[in-house]
Amino acid sequence: MRNHEPTSEDTDTAPTTRSAGERPEVDWSQIVPWEGKAQRGDKVLLGVIVGIVVLLLAALPLSPFLIAANPILLEFIRGSYAAIGAGAAFARIGEAPLWLVVVAGMVGMAKFDWLFWLCGRRWGAKVIKLFTPSPRAQALLAKLEHRPWLTRLAVIAGVLPGIPAAAVYALAGFARMRLGTFLVCNLISSGIMTGLIAWLGYSLGQHAVDVVIKIDDYALWISLALVVGIAVWSSRRSGAQRKRP
Repeated sequence: MRNHEPTSEDTDTAPTTRSAGERPEVDWSQIVPWEGKAQRGDKVLLGVIVGIVVLLLAALPLSPFLIAANPILLEFIRGSYAAIGAGAAFARIGEAPLWLVVVAGMVGMAKFDWLFWLCGRRWGAKVIKLFTPSPRAQALLAKLEHRPWLTRLAVIAGVLPGIPAAAVYALAGFARMRLGTFLVCNLISSGIMTGLIAWLGYSLGQHAVDVVIKIDDYALWISLALVVGIAVWSSRRSGAQRKRP
């Protein structure tokens, strides 16, 4: 019997097989927040957000030093609750004006939130789904979309723990909330939280300052632990991604 010679027709219709070591192609359309080809504005906005995240991570090891040396500066850089509490404690013993502690905390907590509003305004529902992959959270946000007063309340509550703030702020942009309205609600939110934490730190006073000074004694070791922890977490995450089929 004559062996069948493969023709060009056969090779065209034959199913392609992927070698064992070859990685599957990534469908970037499911990952990026925009639809179609990226425009210049998309690239700039994404680059700014990534750059801010990198800078905040780079500043993380400095936190143990700044929280004792200059907690108000740390408030402005990171907007962290610990920095606000430490700044208020220093204000109690006369080392800093309390109004500056509150203002720095408000600005530090709210300074980048408008970028997420802009993400929602520019990229729409897709970026909200990227921020909140949970179906329950997506259903809740969908209910807020056509209720402006509820959206404003959600923005004010966005600073509370457990609330997906980035998704709420993006929803505000997607729902066409005005930037001025968003900024007012956002500042009210950060002001309430900053005031509560500052009151707690001011009440503790010298006791809180003693804790902060104790942290300063071990600041170098705490910073080294943070750097090592970030490096280990990054290497494990990249290793897990490489192992995925």
